[in-house]
Amino acid sequence: MIEWFTAATWSPYIVGAGIGVLVWITFLLSDQPLGASTAFAKTAGMVETAISREKAESMAYYQKITPTIDWQWIIVIGIVIGGFISAYLSGTFSLLTVPPLFAGAFGTDALLRAGVALLGGILMGLGARWAGGCTSGHGISGTLQLALASWVAVIFFFIGGILVAGMIYGFAFL
Repeated sequence: MIEWFTAATWSPYIVGAGIGVLVWITFLLSDQPLGASTAFAKTAGMVETAISREKAESMAYYQKITPTIDWQWIIVIGIVIGGFISAYLSGTFSLLTVPPLFAGAFGTDALLRAGVALLGGILMGLGARWAGGCTSGHGISGTLQLALASWVAVIFFFIGGILVAGMIYGFAFL
């Protein structure tokens, strides 16, 4: 069984089942959906509060989404730590400024890569807030609850991902 933890890739069926069980346990213990994007909004609120407490407290968004460290914030930390542990145990951990796939398509300019990653992160964050949740919130927790909004969001996540990947790397079927 320990071989599973040291494998570079895991079976998507086992991982999918594990995520399903995790969501059940999350609902059972906390009555909260599994998701991570709200943690980034809360972090932005904490930064805003540090700069101008009065302004942050007067914003309707931060009255609804309280800028605090909570369980979603800890999930993000757990994702980073879990990813590191998994990469370390599988022997695939490495520090790259420009991943090979990006380098093959756009070159090895680290500043370009950082700019694209930052822009992509900002767009994903805005999209997650606009959609009322991220891919994990809608795709895992929302679809599990059979929420129509989550099913629509997931369909458009896939459509958007396919279109953007095709625009960047080319459509193999054309």
